[in-house]
Amino acid sequence: MKLSLNWLKKYLNIAYTPEKIAEMLTIIGLEVEGIEKVESIKGGLTGVITGEVVSCEKHPDADRLSITNVNIGQEDLLQIVCGAPNVAKGQKVMVATIGTQLYDKEGQPFTIKKGKIRGVESQGMICAEDELGIGNDHSGITVLPSETPIALPAAQYYKLEDDFVFEVGLTPNRSDATSQLGVARDLLAYLRVNEKYAEEIIEPDISGFITERVGLNIDVEVEDKEACIRYTGITINNIAVKESPDWLKKLLKSIGVKPINNIVDVTNFVLHELGQPLHAFDADKISNKKIVVKRLQSDTEFLSLDGVTRKLHEDDLMICDMESRPLCMAGVYGGFDSGVSSSTKNIFIESACFQSKSIRKTSTRHNLRTDAAKVFEKGADPNITEFALKRASSLIRELAGGAVSNTIIDVYPKVIKEAEVRLYYDKVNNLIGTEIPEDDVHAILQAMDMEITPLDEDSILVRIPTNKSDVTREVDLIEEIVRIYGLNRVPVPSQIKSTISYTIKPDKYQVKELLSDFLASNGFNEMMGLSLIESRHYNGLNIADENEFVYINNTSNIHLDIMRPDMLVSGLVSVSYNLNRQQTNLSLFEFGKSYKKRDKAYQEDEWLTVFMTGKKNEESWLSDNKREKSFFDIKSVVFSILAKVGINQYQVSEVEDSPEYNYGLRIHRGPLVIAEFGEIKKSVCQKMGVKPVVYFGKIAFNVLLSLAGKVKTEVAEISRFPSVRRDLALVIDKKVKFSEIETIARQTDKKLLKQISLFDVYENEQQMGKDKKSYAVSFVFQNEQKTLNDTEIDEIMSRLTKQLEEKTQAIIRK
Repeated sequence: MKLSLNWLKKYLNIAYTPEKIAEMLTIIGLEVEGIEKVESIKGGLTGVITGEVVSCEKHPDADRLSITNVNIGQEDLLQIVCGAPNVAKGQKVMVATIGTQLYDKEGQPFTIKKGKIRGVESQGMICAEDELGIGNDHSGITVLPSETPIALPAAQYYKLEDDFVFEVGLTPNRSDATSQLGVARDLLAYLRVNEKYAEEIIEPDISGFITERVGLNIDVEVEDKEACIRYTGITINNIAVKESPDWLKKLLKSIGVKPINNIVDVTNFVLHELGQPLHAFDADKISNKKIVVKRLQSDTEFLSLDGVTRKLHEDDLMICDMESRPLCMAGVYGGFDSGVSSSTKNIFIESACFQSKSIRKTSTRHNLRTDAAKVFEKGADPNITEFALKRASSLIRELAGGAVSNTIIDVYPKVIKEAEVRLYYDKVNNLIGTEIPEDDVHAILQAMDMEITPLDEDSILVRIPTNKSDVTREVDLIEEIVRIYGLNRVPVPSQIKSTISYTIKPDKYQVKELLSDFLASNGFNEMMGLSLIESRHYNGLNIADENEFVYINNTSNIHLDIMRPDMLVSGLVSVSYNLNRQQTNLSLFEFGKSYKKRDKAYQEDEWLTVFMTGKKNEESWLSDNKREKSFFDIKSVVFSILAKVGINQYQVSEVEDSPEYNYGLRIHRGPLVIAEFGEIKKSVCQKMGVKPVVYFGKIAFNVLLSLAGKVKTEVAEISRFPSVRRDLALVIDKKVKFSEIETIARQTDKKLLKQISLFDVYENEQQMGKDKKSYAVSFVFQNEQKTLNDTEIDEIMSRLTKQLEEKTQAIIRK
């Protein structure tokens, strides 16, 4: 929010520098993010002083010009050529001296220079209202009272006072500091406790609130009493809508509010002064002279103040007339047809308190982040609506005339009372970390307008003002105490205490770092997807069960409406984003979580996922850049990840009937799935706007950790006995997989067979027959105790050949 120093001084008699005030505000939890100097008049009228016209004669060559000599308190008189028709001898005037910079109506600067006008030298300018920036009159020069002293700076004469505006970062819990007066009260508490400030706050004046019996009154009916906590209103007749006075426009401009007219400006002024949103209706546009606070049917059209027709949600709280015609979006935005215009004569002023949850939902749903909505969202005080109404009525009578109705509408079905919190002195000192005397605690609470009642020697009962909607517990109250006491006064302990900490192995974060470094060193980039995603992405994919979606009420980004139920779709969003920006060769990995609803509980799983698409190598003369990434690349990566953490014992099976993969493999130990990987179906990719083939792998990270924790590292010396390699060329059916051959070989010999590799695949239907292929497989044998001989190797190869022929119908090529 923006806080005006001049506005603040209306309530507090203070003379601190802006920097000191910023320091105090920050101490009490109102962090000042910036200070801006706002000049009362642009340029500050530097170089403009009062003077007296000593002589005035007509210009010899131009009747409309006058040659004047002006005394500005210097040794020599200034000769100034003036074109104003009302300039005359003996007048007291404002003189812009040579070098003075003034501004025209468009805000463009111009500098007063010494020059000649029709051959006569002119040494300055006698100014009109608009040239000084104090008004719009250009019919003649500004004539000052005859008793005005000469050589008086214009800024001093007009009592110009620059303002300083603080940009205050309000946290969501500070419902008491959404207004200029609210901040003044908070600052007053600090000043009383820490600066011995003895004066009272200067309350806004409502002495002008005088009511009369008028013929026009508006009735109010509140249908939704939960969303509308309190509704007050009053009618004012026979007003005159016109421009606001300068003092009001300056205050509003200082905090970034554009002046509209005197009625609207008063409602905005009271909003920012008291933190109570108001709305002014043209009373003659309210049919049957009755307001109804209710919700309307979904998709009801509402023409808002900005000229946009909006379709309402069934939960939007609306201010309507008797015919259910929407006049205003309650607490958020006014209507186009019911607002105050230049022809308005009678108005109805609304001062209400709406439920913060309801207002925030409507505000974000329609993307209308208005000042009023921001106040209600933090929790407005329902017990100031009537005072705010009287303050606004008083100002409107002063600025627009009119007769205020003696009937104040006040619908307040459930009165909000002050909360009562029991406060223990020991808890205050233990939580803050320093000893605060009981008298000081009392003084701080009373400085914040809190009533205290002693209960016993150890505690008191504190009544919390209703403007502090967030203070409901003892700990909240202690937070208020330390804010005013000052965190800077809490001593830093001279001793530091620590405890020995240990981490269960394997350390989760170390494993993440290990695998991240491994993948990054192999050309992968880490991505961080949102845990939130749009549910529409899953329409027609059959990847996730809609009944398992975890829906959230995301009022900031309503399209992100669920927690992601899997890692594939959010990853494809990132792949699509990169592809659309000409990043076509992608190798990405992510550590993340998925979320599902299981009966009445929620399931949260952690994953390591990898995505690969595009060419295997970047374009280079040194490498083959035509080869695309393949299934075997993703397979190599997943197997390498498992090997990196020491997991080598597992089973591999095909993924069947998968909604995600064209084909893929599952790595598991019995029913415990460790990982899955494969080629993503084309239909899934196209649904996500991805054209190229994408390979995806997901590793259950918590399963990976649990298995890695059971791995025992063994160290053995390199064998001094040589290994022996034998190769087999097999003609087999295409449906036979290498994993089947590997399993048969491992079962045939578990002691000497150390390594199995597929080093060639050949297919030729004319030479080998239909649905046949040739595998060239190598087998490496080694005995750690002695050198193997041919007889031993031949015996194993004979058994292996027999097993392959029987179980796979392989033909051994000689």
